Amino acid sequence: MAYNSRALNPGPTGFHRSSSAAEKSKGAGLATPSLVSLLAHTTRLVDFLPSLHQHALDVTGGSRLLLFEHNLRNGVLQATSGFGLEAFPSEPWTPAPHEAAIVSDVFSRGMPLVVTDADRDMPDLSSRLRARAALLLPLVRGDDRIGMVAIGFSGAAPSSLRDDVAPVADAFLLAIELTRLRQGDQLQRDLRLLLDEFAQSLSANLQLAAGLDSFCHGAKRLFGADRTSVWIHDRRARSLVLRASTDSGQGASDVQIPADDPLSPASVAMRRARAEILAGASGLAVEEEATVTVTVPLRGCRRALGTVVFEGVRVEPGGEMDLLDRADELGRQLSNAVENLSLLDDVMQSQRELEDTFDSIAHLVAVFDRLGRIVHVNNAFATRVGRTRDQLIERPLSDVVGPELAAWLAELAGEPARPDHRAPVTREFVDPVLNGSFMITITDLLNPEREPVGSVIVARDLTPQTKLEAEREELRKRLTQSEKLAALGQFVAGIAHELNNPLQGVLGHLELLRVTGAFPKQLRREVQTIYREADRAAKIVRNLLVFAGSRRVPRRAVSLNTVLQKVVSLRSAACRAAGIEVVRHYDEKLPRVQSDPLLLHQVFLNMVMNAEHAIASTGTGGRIEITTTTAPARRMIVATVRDTGCGFAPEVLSHIFEPFYTTKEVGKGTGLGLAIAYGIVQDHGGQIIAANHPEGGAVLTVELPMKPHD
Repeated sequence: MAYNSRALNPGPTGFHRSSSAAEKSKGAGLATPSLVSLLAHTTRLVDFLPSLHQHALDVTGGSRLLLFEHNLRNGVLQATSGFGLEAFPSEPWTPAPHEAAIVSDVFSRGMPLVVTDADRDMPDLSSRLRARAALLLPLVRGDDRIGMVAIGFSGAAPSSLRDDVAPVADAFLLAIELTRLRQGDQLQRDLRLLLDEFAQSLSANLQLAAGLDSFCHGAKRLFGADRTSVWIHDRRARSLVLRASTDSGQGASDVQIPADDPLSPASVAMRRARAEILAGASGLAVEEEATVTVTVPLRGCRRALGTVVFEGVRVEPGGEMDLLDRADELGRQLSNAVENLSLLDDVMQSQRELEDTFDSIAHLVAVFDRLGRIVHVNNAFATRVGRTRDQLIERPLSDVVGPELAAWLAELAGEPARPDHRAPVTREFVDPVLNGSFMITITDLLNPEREPVGSVIVARDLTPQTKLEAEREELRKRLTQSEKLAALGQFVAGIAHELNNPLQGVLGHLELLRVTGAFPKQLRREVQTIYREADRAAKIVRNLLVFAGSRRVPRRAVSLNTVLQKVVSLRSAACRAAGIEVVRHYDEKLPRVQSDPLLLHQVFLNMVMNAEHAIASTGTGGRIEITTTTAPARRMIVATVRDTGCGFAPEVLSHIFEPFYTTKEVGKGTGLGLAIAYGIVQDHGGQIIAANHPEGGAVLTVELPMKPHD
């Protein structure tokens, strides 16, 4: 290419360039004073551009003009304003390869360039300007491409340009930069106000939904949108949840969409890096406005947070970049706020879970500092000492525990600190203040630097364990007794069967002798005695078979209250004579049992007579209490007979149901009464339990299964 200092000579490629960058400082300066004043007081570029366009045409002698701004998002040139054109080409300009080389050369050199044959060298630009020749003014700042001014000529391009052509480019550059700064400053003020409202709403209740609702309405005003909605990413459900919307009928709390839905703008936008316009304003005339949908991704440091969707946003032709810049800035600010609140919510959730876990511990837990003052206690500890947590905080721990435990804690606190820290120490205490027996464990409380800053005391209440062990021991004794009685029952059944055969033979022959009289008359009394004693032995054998559960009789539905009433009626005279009061507590709605009434009568008759004998042994009279009730959970009927006698001796309880075991004098009892009762109850699928009452006397408890379908 051939250049000279003033005139522009045609080069081999058919376009011309200005002489040197140094001459940019010469000529008429930036612009006329009116342009300078207008630039100083105009906040919107669209208000200043008509005058600047006219000035550029006056300086260059052109007839039409297009201002392109460089889109940093995609690298294309976007026409943002024009002058002297019949139709404004608003679609982005992506130069063809040979045109792109010229544009790149203009930007790299940073100097104006005249294209004398635009139809041949830059046909796309020529069609946009409707001009055969064009002047390209690059707008650059350092290495940054800001834009380009393309001026078209009705005829041939001028052979030389005035010295003030370069300052025209500077005027455009200054206007764009100044306007962007003003708009950015205004945007920051608007965003600050919006985020202040958002922060105030959050601080009021720390609820993201309420803060986002306030944000939506403010963002709708800021962008002039018809509707604004915020979608938050639920990572666990892998969905986007509509948390806030300016459309009250949208049902924000119910709407969810899959996070990977390819048809949802919110889902697609969440995977983008920057804001996007879904419906552009391409093909519109200069004076027209477009209504578009803008999606703004919300992204945290390591993950996607969600999407903001603006619907019905009105944008002027060429104002897309400004709109997207504002949307990006809004997205960044909101992302920071949402991520911070999410982190805060996670922390609070973790704190709540820790507190719930702390309060769920059944043991008494207290945390105290190096001075022995309570820092934290769980609900079990506060409940045990009968005070609230607030009343316990900052109080000395020694005020709420017994003196022995307090002295031990003081002794441990006085021990010198060890570099490897003290291992947990455990000791058992019976504390009168905490009201129970406890296994106390003391553990050092360490800070992040592994330095002891206090201690944690865990008191495990041993009372339930002691009670459980006592119950387990009682059950073990019952099981041992049941196993012993079962083994004894098998033995007795075998003996009874072996005795029954010879006894029946003896009784049969004696009966034959009695009928036939085949014995001397002087022996009649002795034969009667032999028969009576043999029959007595046979009855004992039958009773032994009852204990062993070897007898089977037909059963029917029986009212236990009726059986007991008959027993009481039978023994009422004897009880009155002995000064014994009989008290009855019957459940009137007691279900029936499947049994033989005579067998049940024998069971309770033996129990009542046993109570009579126990009271009679005291010689002062007493009381027998008979109670019936139900245990619905186990479908059992429960009957108890309690006396106010002397109760069972400990060595007696383990033998009480054994055959022939009795505490009565010789000749006053066979020891089969309770043994027979035990056998009958066992044969009915129930159980009989003997125990001493806490207030004195003995208690016999019978449990029988309810009749089916009751």
